[in-house]
Amino acid sequence: MTATPATSGTPAVPAQQPWEPALSVRQVLGLERVLAGQPEVVAGAHRLDRPVRWVHVAEAADVGVMLSGGEMVLTTGVLLAGDEDKQGEYIRSLHRAEAAAVVLGLGRAFPAPPDVMRRAAERCGLPMVVLHRPFPFAELTEEVQSRLLRRKFAAVSLSEAVRTELTGLITAGAPVQRLLDEVARHGGCPVVVTNLAHRVLATAGERPAVDDVLRDWERIARQAGAGTADGWIRAELTCRGERWGRLVLCGYRGDRAAGRLLAERAAEALVLHRLLGGGDGRRGAGPGSAGGTWDSPGSWEEQSARSLLTDLVSGAVPARQLLPRARAAGLPVNRRVFVPLVVGTRDTARLDRVLRLLGLPGIVAGLADDRAAVLLSLAPDQDARALTAHFAARLRSAADAAHTVVAGADARADWADVPAGLREAQQVADAVADSPAALELPPVVRLRDVHLRGLVRLLRDDPHVQSFAERELDGLLQGPDGDLLSVLRTYLATGRNKSRTAQLHHVSRPALYRRLEAIQGRLGVDLDDFEQAASVHIALLAHDAQQG
Repeated sequence: MTATPATSGTPAVPAQQPWEPALSVRQVLGLERVLAGQPEVVAGAHRLDRPVRWVHVAEAADVGVMLSGGEMVLTTGVLLAGDEDKQGEYIRSLHRAEAAAVVLGLGRAFPAPPDVMRRAAERCGLPMVVLHRPFPFAELTEEVQSRLLRRKFAAVSLSEAVRTELTGLITAGAPVQRLLDEVARHGGCPVVVTNLAHRVLATAGERPAVDDVLRDWERIARQAGAGTADGWIRAELTCRGERWGRLVLCGYRGDRAAGRLLAERAAEALVLHRLLGGGDGRRGAGPGSAGGTWDSPGSWEEQSARSLLTDLVSGAVPARQLLPRARAAGLPVNRRVFVPLVVGTRDTARLDRVLRLLGLPGIVAGLADDRAAVLLSLAPDQDARALTAHFAARLRSAADAAHTVVAGADARADWADVPAGLREAQQVADAVADSPAALELPPVVRLRDVHLRGLVRLLRDDPHVQSFAERELDGLLQGPDGDLLSVLRTYLATGRNKSRTAQLHHVSRPALYRRLEAIQGRLGVDLDDFEQAASVHIALLAHDAQQG
């Protein structure tokens, strides 16, 4: 049969890539000059996608000693004719040297394909091609060598261009996500950064393609690590002699050598970014992988967790679409019960240590207002309430964390309900943030524990509630003395206990009575009347919630 250009089964290179695809045996056979020689593949047809590193003309039976691997060897067989032992050894020698293919020009030495060489090549899996028409080997050598040199030059040029571009982004203070986006653009494929346990720390690329990769990440990670995944190219992330992660080009469609250069330049940029203050990718590799501190840019694990939890809370991305990211981040998601928590601390490293100490799988991420979110993933037969209370108690056992508030929502058996649970936990945390009775609440505070304050927090953005609060408190909000509002807040929070209010504000009782009279006069209410006092109390709670 006559060989045709190797188009079927060979992925196309994205248009934005400036280098040429690798020259495979199939592609060499598809060159116009080669087609003029009427090539026929007589052995090893299943290995035609092997890369050709060089073209070499050789006739000696022990040709293998002159090769270094990847060569397409051209021969007329003039020194092999009539000696079947030499013919077999010639093929075996090429196989031992890991040659890409052998091309035999038919003529006086071999008018037809020699069976001994064909059978040996088939056994070795070495592509063997015969040319039925006379063909000047010099033309083929010149054509292939020039293409290979252009490809290598393009790859090196790309490598330097990428290095310059990424270094420029780093010196300009660009975030690491911008670097990864550029790498994904150059590679035309998803990019994934993992820690040494194959947990995904960051991704870049077109969202559908990234989701496809993450959906089957465990299998892909194993194959990429074993070097068996076609088109998956990885580079180690090493800093000060210690490996802390990997960068993986997922399904790269271009020349593998160019892909390796791209991955290496990207890895260099990530390490440089880290050395210049971009976070420590080694920390927090345990079950609750977060690491880092709030004052620093945070570890890769925390940034990944924060991105996932933020997307869950915002609802911008449906929860089901975030499942692959959660699974790739190391969170168990199959047949699990999820407990959303919001903790009043910015020390995510402490939360991570407590999770690992208790053996609770979960992810941790810092939030705004000196808080952190925790999402626990428990087995259905585990007591979610007891384990959550144990986590809170262990967290608050430290002297400097005794007043840490842990707000939570009821366990969710369906992943789709997790976003609502996280939002509820945030609302509970908001409700108890300024509560004078926060220390008297249970270890894990839930919506039912915050009563009226929780309800007001839920309704704080309602225009009717906002109007009600302004109308009820107008006499104090417009006045110059802000201390009266503070006195009113304490008086109502203590159940209208005058002695306790005077004590907390360090004033005498007569002085407090004068301030209460001023408050009642400005508001036009009688605070001894339960209904009027309750109305003012609700308005004050709404005002505080809106301000918070």
